[in-house]
Amino acid sequence: MILINLLPHREAARKRRKDAFNGAAGAAVLVGALLSAGVYFYFQTRLDDQQLRNQTLQGAIRTLEGQIKEIATIEQEITALRARQKAVEDLQSDRNLQVYLLNELVRELPDGVYLTDMRQVDQTVTLKGSAQSNERVSELLRNLGNNTPYFAKPQLIEIVTGSVTLGPRDQRRVANFTISVRLLRSSEMQAAANAANPAAAKPAAPAAAAVPAPAR
Repeated sequence: MILINLLPHREAARKRRKDAFNGAAGAAVLVGALLSAGVYFYFQTRLDDQQLRNQTLQGAIRTLEGQIKEIATIEQEITALRARQKAVEDLQSDRNLQVYLLNELVRELPDGVYLTDMRQVDQTVTLKGSAQSNERVSELLRNLGNNTPYFAKPQLIEIVTGSVTLGPRDQRRVANFTISVRLLRSSEMQAAANAANPAAAKPAAPAAAAVPAPAR
C-alpha cells in the first residue's frame, strides 16, 4: 500500500528548525547574560576590595603624615635649642673680646699711627685714624692680618691726604685712613688653630704600658 503525505511537511520542518534556532539563540543569550553577570560581579568584588585597600592605605598615609609633621616640629625645636645654646656659648666665650680687641690694637699699632675713632657692628670693627705716611698704614694692615689671631680680613676702605697743625708755623701732611677688620670669635680662633695644626686637635694616644722584664 502506498502512503502519500498530503500535509505541508516543508513548512513543518522549517518551523522545527526555526524553533530550534530560537531555542539555541535564547540559551546563548541566557548563557551570555549569566557570564556577563558573573564577570561583572567578579570585577565589582575586586574593585570593592581595591577601594577598601585604598581607604586603608589613605588612613595609614594620613597617620604617617601626622607623625612626619610631629618629627619636623621636633627637629625645628631641636634646631632652635641648638641655636640658643650656641648663642649662649658664644656670649660666654666672647665676653672678653673687647678687652682682647683693645689690647691687640695697642700691640699692633705701629709708631706714627694714631686712631681717632673705632666702631664695632657685630664682628666687624671699623678703625679711623691718621698716619705719618701711607707705609705706616700698610704696616698696620699687615700687622692686623698676620701678627694676631684675633683679627682677620683687614681691608683698607679709604685713605686721603690731610694735614695737622703742630704749632703756629708747623703743619705736617698725614694720611687719614679708614680700615675695617673682622674680630674673630673664640670658636672661630679654635677652628682656625685646629685647621692649621690637625695633630694638636686630636687627643693624644695613650702611652704604651711598660713591659716588665722577665724574672731571672
